Amino acid sequence: MKYAPFPYQEHATEHIIEHPAAGLFLEMGLGKTVSTLTAIDRLMRQYMEVGRVLVIAPKRVAEDTWTTECAKWDHLRHLRISRVLGTEKQRLQALKASADIYVINRDNVVWLVAQLGGAWPFDMLVIDESSSFKSPKAARFKVLRSVRPKINRVVILTGTPAPNNIIDLWPQLYLLDQGKRLGKTITGFRTEYFSAGRRNGHVVYDYVLNGQKDDGIMGAGIMEKEIYDKIGDICISMKAADYLQLPERIDRFVQVRLPAKIMDQYQEFERRQVLALADNNEITAVNAAALSGKLLQFANGAVYDEEKMAHEFHTEKLEALEEIIESANGAPVLVFYWFKHDLQRLHRHLAAYKPQELKGSDDIRKWNEGKTRVLLAHPASAGHGLNLQAGGNIIVWFSLTWSLELYQQANARLHRLGQDNAVIVHHLVATGTMDEDVMVTLGDKADSQDALMRAVKARVKKYFGVAQKV
Repeated sequence: MKYAPFPYQEHATEHIIEHPAAGLFLEMGLGKTVSTLTAIDRLMRQYMEVGRVLVIAPKRVAEDTWTTECAKWDHLRHLRISRVLGTEKQRLQALKASADIYVINRDNVVWLVAQLGGAWPFDMLVIDESSSFKSPKAARFKVLRSVRPKINRVVILTGTPAPNNIIDLWPQLYLLDQGKRLGKTITGFRTEYFSAGRRNGHVVYDYVLNGQKDDGIMGAGIMEKEIYDKIGDICISMKAADYLQLPERIDRFVQVRLPAKIMDQYQEFERRQVLALADNNEITAVNAAALSGKLLQFANGAVYDEEKMAHEFHTEKLEALEEIIESANGAPVLVFYWFKHDLQRLHRHLAAYKPQELKGSDDIRKWNEGKTRVLLAHPASAGHGLNLQAGGNIIVWFSLTWSLELYQQANARLHRLGQDNAVIVHHLVATGTMDEDVMVTLGDKADSQDALMRAVKARVKKYFGVAQKV
């Protein structure tokens, strides 16, 4: 296919060429991959500045997206890609292969750096979905930090640079400029721009921008602008709505009413779970998430016991999903699930439709060729970079997630450039359950952890009359 870039894509390509440290904060569907590959090709063939490129990406993206994009566009087909994936033997063979671009999944970065030792053969690094390097404590960040001085060019790509908090920017920017703009240490960055948020004695659970407590949004907004101004010379940000005519998106909220007996069981289950939480005398992010997970499992129809055995309570959501699949009249349906027992139950209940689980590039190809009627995907596995828009336009959220980032990224697998039809997003919401709290949070685009804590504290107050200590 002949490449006719949009002006913003050409701008993104030129930005990479002109800046040895370049950040592209481009929303979903704006073509980050082809813009980056075009820059790589020019740096190799025209400017002779780059010899070998390492691309670090989420596993599914590493398996499929970069290779597919090279094969798709005429001007990129000569680029040789070696996928450093699979067993250790396969990864070692891929490293020895003669190629222009070596693609590895982020979980093998520590292995790669250890394997190469002092010999670093890559003069350019691309981190696809750099928000996965937002933790300065993670081993993958630490090993990349150690080899960063050996790399001439670095590009970071993401649509959500600060998915949870703007403090997430620091590790990503450090890998770009080695601390020139936001400081050499995360401690220094926090000290300059943030103050402690929720805490218990000396233990700080999170940080908020200076001014947020005293001056509200305005004060925090000033600090946020100052941070973005500091990195604005090497990072560009674009929103899809400003550049693309995306297909219409239709959101449907399917109210799944549990039978009275099941609803009584849910409420008793909720009461017992809240009682157990209250016995701890303190609500933390960890035990609040555990409680929420239990309640969301029940809303879906099954719950794990302490031995990780799943016990089914109802099939109401499964039946609602089957009705949607039937009403699609043979059109493909992409179903997002969260828990492992969701996947197992979906396979059993939907056996007549021969559902396929999204595992790798072969599953993507079959979906896009129209050979899969029902595709089951976990939002964490299908949330970044995969092009699934050719295969269908119907999404069903069987399980709901608190993560706004995963929710938006997952929907963008179909709602993106190249989609010819209106995208219909169905949300299965069990009435009177934790599902409703999640949907409100996603709809308001609120901070998921704060919303989760509020939902849990509301339930404690419901059963005990007062909120527990936080």
